[in-house]
Amino acid sequence: MISPRRRGNDLAAAPPWNPIGMALRSFLVRRLFATLATLWLASLFIFAAGQLLPGDIARAVLGPFAAPEAVAEMNARLGTDQPALAQYLRWISGVLQGSLGRSLTLERPIGPYLLGAVAQSAELAALVVALLVPAALSAGTYAGLNEGSGADRAILVAGITLSTIPDFVVAVLLVVLFSLWLGWLPTSGPPDGASAPERLRHLLLPALPLAINLFGYVARIARSGVVRARHSDFVRTAVLKGLPRGHVLWRHILPNALAPAVAVLSTQIAHLLGGIVVIEALFNINGLGALVATAARTRDYPTLQAGVLAMVVIYAVVTLLGDLLQLALDPRQRQRPGG
Repeated sequence: MISPRRRGNDLAAAPPWNPIGMALRSFLVRRLFATLATLWLASLFIFAAGQLLPGDIARAVLGPFAAPEAVAEMNARLGTDQPALAQYLRWISGVLQGSLGRSLTLERPIGPYLLGAVAQSAELAALVVALLVPAALSAGTYAGLNEGSGADRAILVAGITLSTIPDFVVAVLLVVLFSLWLGWLPTSGPPDGASAPERLRHLLLPALPLAINLFGYVARIARSGVVRARHSDFVRTAVLKGLPRGHVLWRHILPNALAPAVAVLSTQIAHLLGGIVVIEALFNINGLGALVATAARTRDYPTLQAGVLAMVVIYAVVTLLGDLLQLALDPRQRQRPGG
């Protein structure tokens, strides 16, 4: 029999029960499982969409006057003469092993070509975020802290106006102003081998219309969060305790107010990383959106499938990271048992 003294030592050595930690682990496991399930379903949909496209892939590549023997040989080489299930298993196993196949038009592996396009889109997206986040969050926070003032109304009106103008319209206006009239900025993406300052100069004009278009949406979300946090019970309690205004702002208002803005930003960053077809085409940037558009136009089905799958993976990963950051900012979500 275990003595009472030994039993007391065992209980003292046992780690304390942490319901918040269990809730976080449960949330992470469920969110990761949902992300993996989404990626798998997306791969099925992408493959099925390619199968439903009209026409024969080999015939589309070789042309309508190609010999039947050449068409049959290319179908055998591509594996498109096999059953659909065998084709999917072959494709998805290659993706999991890091092999995305070969481009039909470039006749080279898709992987390096795709990574280069993602890098171009990521470079543009990083500059957009660097321009957008400080301006939008600062304006939204200032408007929320001065609710009902003239500055608040001006920021709201400016945000709504900028959000309603399409980014390609803003891009054309900026090209006319900064390139044709003033001659300050180039109208094309950065050339290969350009230095960092030169790349920044070439990417500034494509990044500005995207940042301007998203400014109003993000600023309004940040303002709503600040207004809601200012009128919450925990902020009233902090003020009644006599805490300094700066402490209340940085420790109580902003962490709770900016969580919804982080969720919005994560989806917008995922959209930017996935490629902005119109902006990339307008400024001749070889990003992911341009790659997918070119593959669809030239009927390069392996490249098209790989590009769309890359967009889905980027969106899933970035939104997952956004959810985790939102969870870290909002203490109410960390204390929710259901995650």
